[in-house]
Amino acid sequence: MTSEPAASPARRAPAGAAVLREDVTEAIRAAVVEELAAVGFARMSIEGIARRAGVGKTAVYRRWKSKLHLVLDLVGAFAADGLPVPATGSLHGDVRALLEVMSHVLRHPVASAVIPDLLVEAARNPEIADAVRGAILDGQRRLAEGIVAEAVARGELSETASPDRALDLAIGPLYWRQVVVRDEVSAGYLDELARSVVAGLRAV
Repeated sequence: MTSEPAASPARRAPAGAAVLREDVTEAIRAAVVEELAAVGFARMSIEGIARRAGVGKTAVYRRWKSKLHLVLDLVGAFAADGLPVPATGSLHGDVRALLEVMSHVLRHPVASAVIPDLLVEAARNPEIADAVRGAILDGQRRLAEGIVAEAVARGELSETASPDRALDLAIGPLYWRQVVVRDEVSAGYLDELARSVVAGLRAV
């Protein structure tokens, strides 16, 4: 096992601060993906993650206080956080672009393996529910808000159009199809779903 070295004199951290090497952080994240694929969320352990990453448990705990927070951080990276709002020039184009992104996200093994387990944990614990909501929904809601705002500005939607409704109409069917039923999603299906989402938003 390896441990993280102290900072070099040229880049000394403030007294008492932990120096977190990015290569170690990425090794831990990669180990989480492997551990999830091997044993699932319920049986996953910090010990197993550390062993796969070739680090001590302290290296993991310096970054995340529990396996839940580690997984939430990983899921958040695949939940559309930080992505630019689609700007195709039309509501249908923007919705279709959002569906393409989210379909890709849900195909990732981390999302398909972990999100169902996280939702079970969230149903049992309000604190976990808040954390899951922040990790999974915040980035998606930001994208939906941007799409709806641009459509309102272009006159394609009324000012009462709801970003949350847009997410319900768009992401709900995708989640059901890809994560629950585990069916393939074709380009044609995404085209049809985009048209349904636009029609649903305009009907309100």
